[in-house]
Amino acid sequence: MGNDQSSQNGAHGANNAPPRSAPPPANTTNVSNVNIANAPPGAYKMPGQPRNQRFYVTIPRGVRPGQHFAVLVNGQQMMVRCPEGNRQGDRLIVTAPRQNSQQYVVTVPDNVRAGQQFRVMINNQEVMVTCPRGVRPGQRVTFQLPQPERPPQPAPNHQMFEVTVPEGVRPEQPFALIANGQRVMVTCPPNIRPGQKIRFQLPIQLSQQQLETIKVSYDKDGWMRCLGPDMKFHWVYNKSSTTSTTQTYKIPFELDNTAYVREMIPLSEGKYDIRFVPATAYAIDTVVKGTNVNYQELSSVSALPFQQKVDWLKNQFSAIRVPWEEGHIKIKVRRGCVLQDSMEAMESIDVTDMRKTFRFEFIGEPGLDAGGVAREWFYLVSERLFNPDCGLFQYSSVNQMCMQVNPNSGIANEMHLAFFHMAGRLLGKAMMDGQIVPVHLVRPMYKHLMGWPVSLRDLEHLDDQVYRNLLELLDFDDVSSLDLEFVVTEDHLGKAETVEIVEGGANKNVVNENLAEYLEAQLRYRLMNKTKSQLLELLRGFYDVVPESLLAVFDFQEVELLLHGLPNIDMDDWVANTEYTGDFANQPGHNVVFWFWEVVRDLEQENKAKLLQFVTGTSGVPAQGFAFLQGNDGNIRKFTIHGDKNVQVFPRAHTCFNRIDMPIYSSKQELSKYLNMAICMEATGFDIE
Repeated sequence: MGNDQSSQNGAHGANNAPPRSAPPPANTTNVSNVNIANAPPGAYKMPGQPRNQRFYVTIPRGVRPGQHFAVLVNGQQMMVRCPEGNRQGDRLIVTAPRQNSQQYVVTVPDNVRAGQQFRVMINNQEVMVTCPRGVRPGQRVTFQLPQPERPPQPAPNHQMFEVTVPEGVRPEQPFALIANGQRVMVTCPPNIRPGQKIRFQLPIQLSQQQLETIKVSYDKDGWMRCLGPDMKFHWVYNKSSTTSTTQTYKIPFELDNTAYVREMIPLSEGKYDIRFVPATAYAIDTVVKGTNVNYQELSSVSALPFQQKVDWLKNQFSAIRVPWEEGHIKIKVRRGCVLQDSMEAMESIDVTDMRKTFRFEFIGEPGLDAGGVAREWFYLVSERLFNPDCGLFQYSSVNQMCMQVNPNSGIANEMHLAFFHMAGRLLGKAMMDGQIVPVHLVRPMYKHLMGWPVSLRDLEHLDDQVYRNLLELLDFDDVSSLDLEFVVTEDHLGKAETVEIVEGGANKNVVNENLAEYLEAQLRYRLMNKTKSQLLELLRGFYDVVPESLLAVFDFQEVELLLHGLPNIDMDDWVANTEYTGDFANQPGHNVVFWFWEVVRDLEQENKAKLLQFVTGTSGVPAQGFAFLQGNDGNIRKFTIHGDKNVQVFPRAHTCFNRIDMPIYSSKQELSKYLNMAICMEATGFDIE
């Protein structure tokens, strides 16, 4: 790594919290205006450079050190200087600009004069070459084949048609025809006469039966994306696709399909607002600018194994990445002020430059950024940005390996929204560049990143106690006896404040008839409105880099793996630090336990990570190992396998306690079948203990 020798100098506690400073610069600095070697911290636009090709050449006989000799590279003559210490017969490496098209060298035949054409065969194809002026027979000339014209391609979700212009139609005059079973009007282009052919495009129109065949199924939470007549993907709830525990309450409430999706609303001058909309009212585009992605590809790719989907995403990122030849961004930071310098640099970069290649430099330290410096930058900035001491994020009350937005971040840091925007850009850039972010987030945050529906169940990942209290309301005979209003009480630096969760909430009592409305209001407030401004900036920064539609092929667990990588799981440590309860109490040799570990050891690394997500809520493993897994109370809660005769078919997970409830299976094959289905379908139990 380019700066390994200095990596021990970075942990200065005083620099964890970003100071209150002036707003970040508005734009990156053009490198032509500054000496980059001595430049202060910031982001700098570097001019484009052609990528070079490397060639091996042999020093000809008779050439001495210091002399030049001619070689042909890509069909062009270039002069190479023989270095000191080399002699004839030695091999040298030379570089030359990469050519976009293949060049050829041919000898001019006898009796061909300047301006005349002669035939040559290239790749079994006859080509006519014109002899340039000043060139005589026997001399060699260089030429390129003309690039073949690509036929026009239809726009995404459009179909191309070709038609012959009818007799009597004049240029710029419309005429009617039948295309794809519908009557359309086509305007004859200028300079086109009757009898000539023209092409035109029409939006693809599918029948209802065809639309129903195009979907993205995740087997998660019961939600899937289905194609609508507007050629966008819409959320649809399919109860049969979930294995979640269904519980009946005294007061009816649809716990799973009462869900919302955050929606970003464009305003004027590049500004946005954000709101919660019912999940079924939310849709995403099925095309991505700069790629050939369409609804069919998204649907088919979503069914591939995880690693193949990752490879597909890399290809899409390559398509939208700004080529090196068009310039790159150089970010310079001081190690002692890495977070503040990085925020100001990242926030100064224009949106159009966020998909350029980034290069990083720690000022005053040697090291060429060939990848190692970038990895260190992402690690150090993530470590400080998500540190609770910074005031922007705080530990989840359920799993202290995961971070959630601090609703009081504005009190801790007046520049907090700039840091949240920078956090979104950091996550997006890490995903695009294949970098690992070492800090895990709470599950609802991954759902927000990809526009996934969130329900009251997701509140369990933010505040387990509030979640349980709200569920208990559903089993009251008369909720009005509790004297609740549509308000919440928040603690702002030791001061209690009452917040209305609907308009006029302080004067609206909760009764059985409006309890569902109250729970939905709690859902909207606690999962978005409470941190609305912070969430908006983080999402805005993330989408500066990553098009939302590209994530449609993944589920929220896979997005966590995309950002943080597969964990390094020590199976012996996992087994050694597991506890057994219920029917397995003091029976680590029980058949079901034995089969469980045999099945887990045989799982691919990806599915081991998904098992951890299923049971603990995150794919992360504590740095000290499984002995230090924590529960929702912050105390050590080891991985626990609980035997329960009352659990049928699927295992159940209790993420608050890092516990999996296992049925008493009759065979290893049965256990393997239902365990794999459970971890892939996210079948989570929510029993209250």
